[in-house]
Amino acid sequence: MAADKIKQVTDVLDMLAEDTSIPRNIRKGASDAKARLLDTKEAMDVRATGAIVILDDLANDPNIPLHGRTIIWNVISQLEVLSQQK
Repeated sequence: MAADKIKQVTDVLDMLAEDTSIPRNIRKGASDAKARLLDTKEAMDVRATGAIVILDDLANDPNIPLHGRTIIWNVISQLEVLSQQK
């Protein structure tokens, strides 16, 4: 189940990273969050929390368009579920 959720989240992060209407620093942050999430050297809860921290910083960027912020908030809510799992 967690693998399916990770796949969904990484697909959304890929979409965000490729959206040219999103500023470049936000797209890079989405890629960084995906890399953090896929880093299997750490436990899932640590990876999810690390990705949440990155995405939270992006969501607070004043230059992000509203649709990008909404996507990030949705991803954060999905990652919060993953961060609760051991």
